[in-house]
Amino acid sequence: MTRAISLGVLAGGIALTIYGVNASNSFGSEVSKVFTGNPTDRAMWLLGVGVAMIVAGAIGFFVGLKKR
Repeated sequence: MTRAISLGVLAGGIALTIYGVNASNSFGSEVSKVFTGNPTDRAMWLLGVGVAMIVAGAIGFFVGLKKR
């Protein structure tokens, strides 16, 4: 059961990371980069949470494999 949850978290993290990359390349994010030097907060949150979910899902999956 934990492997299935870990795979779900991993898949969700991949989806959020892809969505965050697309958001950071959007027009609004490009305008924000011109004035502040950074992409929008939304893009940064999506990328950060996506990467964190990928790491958590991968750790959960591989730790679940060791228990068997």
